[in-house]
Amino acid sequence: METRSNRPDITTPMSSDRAVWLNGGQAPCETLPGTPKEVQRLVLLGAPGVGKGTQADLLHQWCGACHLSTGDIFRAAKGLPPGERTPAIERALSFMTRGELVPDETVLALVRERIRCLRCTGGFLLDGFPRTVAQAEHLDRLLKAEDLPLSAVIDYELPMDKIVERLAGRRVCASCKSVFHVTEELSSPETCPQCGGKLYQREDDRPEAVRVRMKAYHLSTEPLIEFYRRRGLLLAISAEGTPHEIFQRTLDALALRHALPNPAPPFSTSGH
Repeated sequence: METRSNRPDITTPMSSDRAVWLNGGQAPCETLPGTPKEVQRLVLLGAPGVGKGTQADLLHQWCGACHLSTGDIFRAAKGLPPGERTPAIERALSFMTRGELVPDETVLALVRERIRCLRCTGGFLLDGFPRTVAQAEHLDRLLKAEDLPLSAVIDYELPMDKIVERLAGRRVCASCKSVFHVTEELSSPETCPQCGGKLYQREDDRPEAVRVRMKAYHLSTEPLIEFYRRRGLLLAISAEGTPHEIFQRTLDALALRHALPNPAPPFSTSGH
């Protein structure tokens, strides 16, 4: 029987050394994962606001696979000294500085620089890549050449109105940059409970802006979802409910796909 001490805790994610993924080049990972009984190589899809990052943390705690987010690469790149930047990072930064989208060929070059992460014996959780069918086709060729089959592609789904509610309810502190939601118990909807700074709503979190972003997301992602559906890899998971409930749905779907015994629930799905 699994004891509580072995259950993933949403507030204290396991350590994940992602130096190779974040920095590229010859950066070493100081902490190498073991080889799990069932290696998970997953692609995570889902619109902003569905809680994909939280699920990635829980999946990492469950199977040990590193959360490999292309967004994290871009954020880390801004802090790298020029001498530590790879050519692909330099190209990505040039596009980002001009406020332009990083093109497919540059994103693909960033991933190729990090091929060691895809070879990792602990598996991987790809987040933010692929974003297009062209990227998915490239990933398919790359993994086939390395004999690394994908386990599944998980698409976290949430109705548009729920996404708008989640994102439009976010408030950011102008001083300490902490993020809150209007449904939280705040003594004042305009005052940060951490430092007393002023809370504000980001322009791209306004309901009308969220709807525009979501329409663009679905338009660009539908071909990608169909690509993986045709290959029998897609697992559509409802992102409604508590993080624990969503995570258990994910485990159930993975167990069914691999015809494995359903793992014991890591925690109560009631949210308590």
